Amino acid sequence: MELSGSALRELLELSLEQLELFLSELPNQDAWNDDQAVQAARSVMEPIPERGRPAESVLRQFFSTAVPVGLNTTGPGYLAYVPGGGLPQAAVADLLAGITNRFVGIWSAAPAVAQIEATVIRWFCDLIGYAGTAGGFLTSGGSLANLSAIVTARRIRAGEDFRQALIYTSNQAHHSVLKAAVLAGFPVENVRNIATDERWRVRPDALAAQLDRDRKAGGRPLMIVAHAGTTNTGAVDDLDALAELADRERLWLHADAAYGGFFMLTERGRQCLSGLARADSVTLDPHKSLFLPYGTGCLLVRDQQHLRQAHAMDGDYLPTLSDDPEFVDFSQISPELSRDFRALRIWLPIQLHGVAPFRRLLDEKLDLARFAAAELRALDAELVDTLEIVAEPQLSILAFRLRRKGMDREANNRLNRRFLDSINAPRRVYLNSTMLDGRLVIRICVLSFRTHLDRVRECLELIRRAARTLAE
Repeated sequence: MELSGSALRELLELSLEQLELFLSELPNQDAWNDDQAVQAARSVMEPIPERGRPAESVLRQFFSTAVPVGLNTTGPGYLAYVPGGGLPQAAVADLLAGITNRFVGIWSAAPAVAQIEATVIRWFCDLIGYAGTAGGFLTSGGSLANLSAIVTARRIRAGEDFRQALIYTSNQAHHSVLKAAVLAGFPVENVRNIATDERWRVRPDALAAQLDRDRKAGGRPLMIVAHAGTTNTGAVDDLDALAELADRERLWLHADAAYGGFFMLTERGRQCLSGLARADSVTLDPHKSLFLPYGTGCLLVRDQQHLRQAHAMDGDYLPTLSDDPEFVDFSQISPELSRDFRALRIWLPIQLHGVAPFRRLLDEKLDLARFAAAELRALDAELVDTLEIVAEPQLSILAFRLRRKGMDREANNRLNRRFLDSINAPRRVYLNSTMLDGRLVIRICVLSFRTHLDRVRECLELIRRAARTLAE
């Protein structure tokens, strides 16, 4: 099993040949491909092999059979959900982390390596405006970050009897908020979905009214989950107003900034996300707006001691834990003991390039979303049908739909489903839909570091063609 230096080099060179070809062809690859999806999936259903086979054969199967089928989340035409792109520099970091294989759950097991993660967390705390008492840890994504945030709020503010504790969030909340609450032990009915305004932001007045009703009925309000960039429309709640409400009502305020948080690197993002540092906890996803590979999330908490109080456990078999406040044992502030060394995939690209290119790319995405919205407004004047922008970009997501005179809602939804299918049909871009107040709308999310003006222009031309075709 131990590879010699030459054998490792040969395996890496074979892998690099495939990766170089894959990356060089990305601009011309389909943005999505469901051809022979079932056959491709079944082709890798096999019993565990007793003997190995040549690396060329294994790599060929992966790149020719498995990779091409599905959504091309790596390419510039992927404008659905929340793209990231997957920086190759981060993949190199994963190779280094995997081979050196250091254990970072306990500080004493790899002091400087664990400190790299602590340094990354400090960078993120500084970015959103948290003071030196803040801390956090890296997760596999926003879903687990939201789960740990809710568990922390429950253990700090609700105690052991939390059956009547209530969680308040937007009707635009990511599904992981409800899922996290249920996994944390809350009944579904203890999660209140509050109405939103015309910009899809939670209404503080409606939230305050629900709080009042619940208190009068004997409920125990526990926390508010705000959003700094919803998945549906990129909406950013009024974080300052929610912080004022949370302070007045003595509630934990959590901000789900998985998509939007790193726009704090930009001037426009800081204005839009004003009040983020007032949250008790914040979810970030570097695998979204820092362009990193999937599996890179983060939870920050304004007072790191709250994480320790919620998560710390001991075991006779554990190495000596740190009693120095300057250093942190991540197993004592997070759910995991054994896990991969996630920080290197963040630390290495930032060390190689600095943060300035990330800032420029995020500013570009803000510009591209506004450009797309302006072009869609201009296109509306050319069409027989009305092209309505249902959600203007607050960050880099916008939502739109066709509206045909005399058509009821269901028929109009079917029209927009055909519209979406027609836009995606050439496979140069992939957009997705969502439902807003019962209306099917089409989303554009500009975020990948590989998506630039040329692909957005191409997307807009596909929208124009599809709209005209449907009107014929």
